[in-house]
Amino acid sequence: MSLVESLCRVHSLLPDPGSVGVTGIDKRPVEGPVRFGEYGLYADVQADRKYHGGLSKAVYAYASEDAEHWAGLLGREIGYGLFGENVRTRGVDVSGAVIGERWMLGAQVVLEVTCPRTPCATFGRRMGERGWVRRFAAEGRPGAYLRVVTAGEVRAGDAVRVIDRPDHGVSVASWFALRRSADAAALLAAHESGRHPLVPEMLDSLAVALASNR
Repeated sequence: MSLVESLCRVHSLLPDPGSVGVTGIDKRPVEGPVRFGEYGLYADVQADRKYHGGLSKAVYAYASEDAEHWAGLLGREIGYGLFGENVRTRGVDVSGAVIGERWMLGAQVVLEVTCPRTPCATFGRRMGERGWVRRFAAEGRPGAYLRVVTAGEVRAGDAVRVIDRPDHGVSVASWFALRRSADAAALLAAHESGRHPLVPEMLDSLAVALASNR
């Protein structure tokens, strides 16, 4: 069974030497039902709104299976929220999800996969692992950002069901790693047909991929 294993939101904004001065990657599990609105979990915060959060990246999901992979490589526990995720899943291929795929969490909330997470220097400092950004990217397990299609409440233990999957077949992980021109063309065709509109961040990355492959 695919399920929500944990729900996390910011505990506190921590000092960070980057340009923003603080980081919101201090995410920790919360008990009971949690309300999801268009900007994600109620009471959650993103410090750098230019690259995180907003309507297109309202929720960040990461799979427990991928977290366990990292735990084995690093020799340390990857606790809930350590990667800055809002939703830790079990039985969901988060990085393998197709861009535009829709999930139902529990009985109310519908989320749509929008784009992969790109690791940043703030994430690297938070982890304290040598060469972390490069290592995280190289493993091809980025996790997925999602937008909120239908608001409502979710609690840990609720089921996760895939209720719609685009037929273009381009996954979060494949786009993150390869950005092939054929995949860009398939995504753009789905967008232009109106079947599976892409968020602005994905349209920008498509334009870059298509330009670089000319």
